[in-house]
Amino acid sequence: MKELLYCNLGLIDYMEAWDLQKEISESRYNKKINDVLFLLEHPHTYTLGKVADRKNLVSSEDYLIKNKISVYDIDRGGDITYHGPGQIVGYPIIDLNEWQKDTHKYLRALEEVIIHTCAFYGLNCGRVPKYTGVWIGDRKIAAIGIKVSRWITMHGFAFNINTDLSLFSGIIPCGISDKEVTSLSKELGERIEINEVKSLLVKNFKEVFGYDLLTTLSKEELFHYNFPNS
Repeated sequence: MKELLYCNLGLIDYMEAWDLQKEISESRYNKKINDVLFLLEHPHTYTLGKVADRKNLVSSEDYLIKNKISVYDIDRGGDITYHGPGQIVGYPIIDLNEWQKDTHKYLRALEEVIIHTCAFYGLNCGRVPKYTGVWIGDRKIAAIGIKVSRWITMHGFAFNINTDLSLFSGIIPCGISDKEVTSLSKELGERIEINEVKSLLVKNFKEVFGYDLLTTLSKEELFHYNFPNS
């Protein structure tokens, strides 16, 4: 039986979540834990991937302070993106040795999870061949940036639900200047229950990646599972 552990972290500081990813990634590599999917929200944050162009951070220091936005250089692929309340961030910590050792197929599978989730709401989402992510026409509804080390994944996707899209104006999202950013609530014209979307994402992730069993754990239970002697 292939098991997925799911943990809803709620609103969590970016660095705290990053440290947690590193810890769980090491445990996954050492076979101390099964695959894990974290779903969460971050406070206002801009993150720059390892190949990001800092010119795409167009906001001033005053803008960052006024909007209480933290800025981090991180170790995922991709350029600059925004995280904030109302956006579901997904961090799968999975062993691709037990799925497919193909990072491109992994990216397409993450996109597929979000495409299926949007379809539940009647939205026809798809891909833009030149760019990673999920799109509705020329409007990007989800960004994806990953790190794969020793075939263990980190980072993942950022799916705009009730996101304050005005804060994307402080960056050139993913370094793409000629496309718009959108959200589920903007496309549907109403605020969306975020926990409903999380449930759909977990269901679709389980199906796309072929898990037989889903176990939901709190962060505390996850660590008990991970370190039974601690």
